[in-house]
Amino acid sequence: MMKTGFLSMLILLSGTAIHAQSGTLVELVSWMSGTFSNTTQAQQDTDYYAISLVMTPIWESRFPGQHWLYVEQALSSRKDQPYRQRIYQVEELEDGTFRSAVYLVPDESDAIGKSTNVSFFDQWEPEDLDLREGCAVILSWSGGTYTGSTQGTTCRSTLRGATYATSGVTIYPNQIISWDRGFDQDGKQVWGAEKRGYVFIRQQNGAE
Repeated sequence: MMKTGFLSMLILLSGTAIHAQSGTLVELVSWMSGTFSNTTQAQQDTDYYAISLVMTPIWESRFPGQHWLYVEQALSSRKDQPYRQRIYQVEELEDGTFRSAVYLVPDESDAIGKSTNVSFFDQWEPEDLDLREGCAVILSWSGGTYTGSTQGTTCRSTLRGATYATSGVTIYPNQIISWDRGFDQDGKQVWGAEKRGYVFIRQQNGAE
């Protein structure tokens, strides 16, 4: 009986481990959601701006089983003037990887600060959003993190003389490392951090 019970326990634990190692869509979205800041990094290295990153689930009751996030990124000193606003759709693909598709916000100025009032977004439908073609991030579960990037040179950008942008990301339970860069037609980097990505730490209750 003891051996049988021990074997059953091993099978149960093994199954749990297999599940934990595979990653899940719900877990990924949970890790992405919240208020984040790289204040510590900025204090230690002046090459990095102090930035606030807020990612908030929207449309949860309207589209059960789908996962949409409103994303707002701003200098920590100017949270009311975000320099990037996006809507992400996060989904699992047939091969077990995950895709975070990027959409433009229809009316950016009105959406500022609406992460605390998600009903604001109910005025829009998914078809009202403009997809940023080629800018989706493909993520895989690996070693306790979700890691991925955009694919090749497909994400077009004209910022500061760039022709395309890349985005690499590693997502932990309470930390997101994001490295966005722009390159010109010769493959020379023209904007973005040069040494490594921005390290965003989850903030408790939105505190810095």
